[in-house]
Amino acid sequence: MNQTWNQRYAEKDFAYGILPNEFLKEQIEKLPKGNILLPCEGEGRNAVYAAQNGWNVTAFDFSDAGFEKANLLASQNQVTINYCIADALEISFEPESFDVIALIYAHFSEKARLQFHAKIITWLKPGGSIILEVFNPLQLNNTSGGPKEVSMLYTKEIIEHDFKKLTTKLLSLESIVLNEGKYHQGNAEVIRYVGIK
Repeated sequence: MNQTWNQRYAEKDFAYGILPNEFLKEQIEKLPKGNILLPCEGEGRNAVYAAQNGWNVTAFDFSDAGFEKANLLASQNQVTINYCIADALEISFEPESFDVIALIYAHFSEKARLQFHAKIITWLKPGGSIILEVFNPLQLNNTSGGPKEVSMLYTKEIIEHDFKKLTTKLLSLESIVLNEGKYHQGNAEVIRYVGIK
């Protein structure tokens, strides 16, 4: 799996573009600046945007090539991000370290998902937000990206279960049109979620 992402991120162009995810952008613009964590951040588009807008950014991905592209993008935009190479199931942060944790197309197997989602709740400060945009099973009918295994896609019920300790501010299934680089193009079926600790 790591090799797949390294190959994708080793391409000259940015796989998902250099602009932030629209839902993430919309949500963090409403919030006071603070510490934000971006897991599975790939080439850094969301991390760089957050840093440009006054957030203290921590991000990670297990792809070496993603790490290199993210630091290149940060340098080009003259911002600093704290980005490391790490596996989502192995990395650890202090409890209550982050005001926002944003999962943008971070898909896992069921076992890994349950484990990781439980961890990130502990890293979130009281009053902090989890922001999430992921593909739902209807996405299997589209060619705009995402896992091809239904077990790695999200339903409302999955999100309600995994984040039952949070207060749901937003949870919606949406049909959108993606325009995020080469690999996220066209009609998409997503779930958008915001939960407050």
